[in-house]
Amino acid sequence: MTDDPHPRPHPRELGRLFDEVPELYDRVRPGYPDELFADLVSVTGTDERSAVLEVGCGTGQATRSLAALGCPVTAVEPGAGMAALARERTAAFRNVQVERSTFEEWDDRGRRFDALVAASSWHWVDPSLGWRRAHAVLRPGGWMALLGNVVVRRPGEPEVYAETADLHERFSPGNPGWGHPPLEDDVRATDEGWGQVDGPGGLFGPTIVRWYPTVQWFDGQGFADLLRSTSLYRKLAPDIREPLLDAIAERIRTRMGDRASRRYLSVLRVGQRAG
Repeated sequence: MTDDPHPRPHPRELGRLFDEVPELYDRVRPGYPDELFADLVSVTGTDERSAVLEVGCGTGQATRSLAALGCPVTAVEPGAGMAALARERTAAFRNVQVERSTFEEWDDRGRRFDALVAASSWHWVDPSLGWRRAHAVLRPGGWMALLGNVVVRRPGEPEVYAETADLHERFSPGNPGWGHPPLEDDVRATDEGWGQVDGPGGLFGPTIVRWYPTVQWFDGQGFADLLRSTSLYRKLAPDIREPLLDAIAERIRTRMGDRASRRYLSVLRVGQRAG
């Protein structure tokens, strides 16, 4: 189970969903721990001479960490608002170029890369095209890296969905996206390989998987803003979404002391180009 457990919309629809709230997305969505990028460097040998392609850079959260490594980064993002904010957020880095396109339609102009990184975005890429395209734009020996944040829970800890399941059913009954996050230990034990996306077949070698527990804390309104930035809630009609989120914020204030956590396992999945 990933951060956005729902069917894949067309990439242009995805861009519209998130382009509605790029500043909110940038403010509330979790980034990735420094340890993850240190491991990425250790496993792949990425250094200031390595050319890195980032697919679906969003507002540039992971882009900033990649740029800080000193390597040239070409970041591809389909949403106009997201791409504009990514350019603004990475303006201090001269080694970053943000290009607006879906990965499937992106013009690589013959460029080849040492590493391809996709942070919480690869599940939006058409798997029938994406893996072959990734293999094609990587140099021999290049690396594919998928970064993600999986929402999890720990036994005995207060958890927002457990406190608000009745509100979810009241405002949007029968929604297949509703449900308790998986237990952290279960995710570590079962979510292997390339995760919940379709695999690449023989295009990439064995996958190295590493986990990093992280947590965010919010008051009621902050947690509602976090949900407001996710596609599961953005897909709801505003006259359903906003009353639901207001009710969730109020429940956090009244039953949880106006302090709620969102627990994640950040994950790094890395495999080397075959052939």
